[in-house]
Amino acid sequence: MEPTTSMIDANFWFSVAAIAGLLVLSGFFSGSETALTAASRGKLKAQADKGSKGAQRALEITEDSERLIGSVLLGNNLVNILATSLTTALLAKTFGESAVALATIVMTVLVLIFAEVLPKTYAITNAERAASLASRPIQFVTQIFSPIVATVRLVVRGLLRVVGVKTDPDTNILAVREEIAGALMIGHSEGVVEKEDRDRILGALDLADRTVDEIMLHRSDIEMVDAEADPMAILDQCLDSKHTRLPVYLDNKENIIGVLHAKDLARTIYKTMGASKTAGKALKDFDITEVSKQPYFVPNTTALDDQMREFLRLHSHFALVVDEYGSLQGLITLEDILEEIVGEITDEFDGQEEAGIERASDGQMIVEGGMTIRDFNRSTECHLPDDEANTLAGLVIHESQMIPTVGQVFSFHGFRFEVTGREGNRITELKMRPL
Repeated sequence: MEPTTSMIDANFWFSVAAIAGLLVLSGFFSGSETALTAASRGKLKAQADKGSKGAQRALEITEDSERLIGSVLLGNNLVNILATSLTTALLAKTFGESAVALATIVMTVLVLIFAEVLPKTYAITNAERAASLASRPIQFVTQIFSPIVATVRLVVRGLLRVVGVKTDPDTNILAVREEIAGALMIGHSEGVVEKEDRDRILGALDLADRTVDEIMLHRSDIEMVDAEADPMAILDQCLDSKHTRLPVYLDNKENIIGVLHAKDLARTIYKTMGASKTAGKALKDFDITEVSKQPYFVPNTTALDDQMREFLRLHSHFALVVDEYGSLQGLITLEDILEEIVGEITDEFDGQEEAGIERASDGQMIVEGGMTIRDFNRSTECHLPDDEANTLAGLVIHESQMIPTVGQVFSFHGFRFEVTGREGNRITELKMRPL
């Protein structure tokens, strides 16, 4: 009897050790899956650049997320099923037919605590470190299970195709831009990210999705120089203007023939007058077109990031915007694009300008009709839509389907709009308050 009893004891403890080892493997697979999917690729890249081989392997593994998840799930299911089978066989010797139910209860508790909650909690808390540590064995596992995972992927895609679902293996579940934007929003709501920092980063990310006609200065507000005007009058206009570059037109304002820089004009007139004893005669034959530079025209559908690159490539700061028919729509500068990232840029010439938003005595907001919806949203943390209109005045006209008169009131998108100023067909001022 003693040899039989010792054999039973040896088999018992061997089974217990095997079950414990399988639970450890299950916990490793669960924790690795969580760590590799939760780890920030940006942080892993930074660690890899500093020489971390584990972080570099983690980056390589996570490039094919479908293969990674398939291999980890395959390994995890194998060890869980094997551990449950061993537990059932072990308990069957003592409890008989009740072993199945008892093994289910025991393994559910053990797997939940030691193979799911515990490793995943650690992996979430130390995602990058855990991903680096698990990268080597997981890389080996993905290589071993690669043929099986590839077969499973083909079967799954075939079944999905039968029910009309098409899958793209190269499509990311979450776009990088959306991931960054979401992280910034969460960080700002939790007080970790300042509003200014959030706006700057989101502004830079939005440049690819926005066009020059959304932020350009409309042609009705462009200050221009008449090429046939008196040279001294042109000089006075440039000195009085807050802009250093002014478009030059001939005959009508649609016919832009050049762009005049105030410094070039002042320098040329100074040389011309200095070389002649009579200023009047010296300026009589002065030709403004000889001082002006060639105008630079861009389509109104150009993306802001493309236009910024063109400005940098051409060493230019100023462009005139035209529509598909070649008609002048407005102008845009490099500063306009930079303001979409860093916010309003003002200097000593802009200091006297009125603010875009003022508070009335009754608490309502008085805004300029030409204020862009994007600027209003950034200033007030509101979410007015800018799909159909770029300015607040344009939004009111679009929603009302008319050109309102002073005193008319509208309510939409959670705001009450009252028209308080109008010049011609333009809404110049609005009074707003949330509903």
